[in-house]
Amino acid sequence: MASPLSSRAMSGTVDPPLLPLPDRVADLLSELGCPPRLAAHLRAVHDVAHQLVDWAEQHYPAVIFDREAVLFGAATHDVGKTVHLAELSGPGSAHEEAGQALLLSHGISPELARFAATHASWVDARVGLEDLLVSLADKIWKNKRVPDLEDLIVARLADASGRPAWEEFIALDGILTRIGDEADQRLAFQASFPIHS
Repeated sequence: MASPLSSRAMSGTVDPPLLPLPDRVADLLSELGCPPRLAAHLRAVHDVAHQLVDWAEQHYPAVIFDREAVLFGAATHDVGKTVHLAELSGPGSAHEEAGQALLLSHGISPELARFAATHASWVDARVGLEDLLVSLADKIWKNKRVPDLEDLIVARLADASGRPAWEEFIALDGILTRIGDEADQRLAFQASFPIHS
């Protein structure tokens, strides 16, 4: 069962207004005893992923991607930190494979569980647009720009649209700048929750 702070981080009324985590994810995180800070982080990244997929659907109707997979992936990408608590406040990548295994052990399909492992490894040629969007949401929520990651997304968009890469870069840069402008509010939201319940 989630602590009151974790529940508030996942779905309570907060400032800035952030979309609540999906019920399926909130139930899973509650079962895992998700720390409040992690719940807040997952909610912030999930909200940013919503903004990204809404933008992509509006501007690239010909681009085919699984919207719900992106949103689920963003909402669960760091679930392995429920096992590797030290990675909540310090560096580490043990949570990636652990998160995927944790999701699989709770009946989540491999197609959805993969995001826990792929959100930090976008250079693999087999990574799809969904994975790139989850990775991007996990960076831009705090206004961290990663040119290599953005270039991969620009290339995918240019291939799908038939427009030059520079045009797609300008379009992507616009949405990332708008999202990044609100990073301080999201960072403050996350920091308002303790690492441990």
